[in-house]
Amino acid sequence: MPGLAGRMSTVIKAKISKLLDRAEDPGESLDYGYQKQVELLQNVKKGVADVVTSKKRLQMQSQKYEQQVVKLDTQARQALSQGREDLARAALERKTVIQGELQSLDTQVKELESQQEQLTENEKKLRSKVEAFRTKKEVIKAQYSAAEAQVQISEAAHGVGEQMADVGLAIQRAEDKTEQMRARAGAVEELEAAGTFEDITQLGEGQDDIDRELAQLGAGAQVDDELAKMKAEVGGGGGDAPALGEGGGKEGPQT
Repeated sequence: MPGLAGRMSTVIKAKISKLLDRAEDPGESLDYGYQKQVELLQNVKKGVADVVTSKKRLQMQSQKYEQQVVKLDTQARQALSQGREDLARAALERKTVIQGELQSLDTQVKELESQQEQLTENEKKLRSKVEAFRTKKEVIKAQYSAAEAQVQISEAAHGVGEQMADVGLAIQRAEDKTEQMRARAGAVEELEAAGTFEDITQLGEGQDDIDRELAQLGAGAQVDDELAKMKAEVGGGGGDAPALGEGGGKEGPQT
């Protein structure tokens, strides 16, 4: 499934790029780039120093060969003046060999001098670019900081941005809770005004005078009803009802 794998790879790369873009700080990136350029400039300077050192070594060797050439020439003349043509020839042969080496050293020195000039010129150009980049880097960092501050100020002023969004959500939740509490308080007041809630302080022994009078009237009416019913029952039996406190049976003969 190459198509699916390619899409997954594209999606993953896009997400990684987005995460890197969020985490990337332009100021840090510019500072890192400047640091790498400074390191490169230092390497070029080190290269120039190495070339100069090598050139000096060859020049010192050339000076020694030149001294040997002069010495061998003098020795050859002395040997020839004393009739030692063989020694003069040997000295001149050595002189010729050393002169060949001296020419080779001179060629190498010239090549090193050319490299030194080229590296020095490159070092100057690179140093100029590094200085220009450093100046541009500081300008960009200052502009970015100013733009970032402007964005933060604008977001704060218009109530946008992540932090302000969190604050806005908190305010919205607080307003919702406040409205809910107001609605609840209004409902309680409305129910109380309608008499839905019974005052528990008026129950039992806490009743007022009106409630007690109404209760007494109700109790008296009940007693009257029961008394009338009882009179009717007693009257139907042919005799008067016994007085309160008297027994229900007949009394014995009086003495």
